[in-house]
Amino acid sequence: MKIATFNINGIKARLPRLTEWLAETRPAVACLQEIKSLDETFPGKEIEALGYHVLTHGQKAFNGVAVLTDGKAGFEPPREVRRGLGIDGPKDGEGEQARYLEVEAIGPSSTMRVACLYLPNGNPRPGPKFDYKLAWMEALRARMAAIWAEEVPAVVLGDFNVIPEDDDVWSVKAMANDALMQPESRAAYARLLGDGWTDALRTLNPRGGVWTYWDYQGGAWQRDHGFRIDHVLLSPECADRLEAVGVDREHRGREKASDHAPVWVELGT
Repeated sequence: MKIATFNINGIKARLPRLTEWLAETRPAVACLQEIKSLDETFPGKEIEALGYHVLTHGQKAFNGVAVLTDGKAGFEPPREVRRGLGIDGPKDGEGEQARYLEVEAIGPSSTMRVACLYLPNGNPRPGPKFDYKLAWMEALRARMAAIWAEEVPAVVLGDFNVIPEDDDVWSVKAMANDALMQPESRAAYARLLGDGWTDALRTLNPRGGVWTYWDYQGGAWQRDHGFRIDHVLLSPECADRLEAVGVDREHRGREKASDHAPVWVELGT
């Protein structure tokens, strides 16, 4: 079973790229981030026409996540477990941003808990946005501990906005002051792994050097100046089934592409 994550960077601008990726790679479960759309304006019909069920947690113009399940492969519509982690945004009176959607993905032979997330960027730092990032990561850790306690097969995936190791970035010096690479961000991510979750991409690529994001500026894609911030974390029940992991980086090079490439895992039965 293939499970994937894709920061689409605006569903309306990237809909042709999304639908062609779904048609070409056919993940059983696909998690999207930065859909930048309200639930009622999300172009679900175009995705449903491919045979996918759609569940969204949207927000106008910013953030937003979605989970798709492949009806043609026998999956039911994603069954919502939780949306949001109860953390208000960094602005006074802003309320909670649309960054977390947890579902039951019910397939023909198994059921899996899937949590799709878009973790706060945290820039500029220091300041309220970086404080918000760290608070959000602590809330995520608590939620992941609750999932762990249920002892269910679980995958937590999405854009974590954390570069975990020095070999996860093209230039440590270039990103040294960025919130994505600060010791506090890395330590919070490391605590998730310390709790027993498996970083799928790192596990099968222990030497690093695999990017999932290339900025639009400065010719980053053409110069391969990228880094790894899109992660797939597996519970022990899923880690034991890990067969393959990859990055569909060719899709980053297409016309009007997202600045992220899709990341996927293959889990055996």
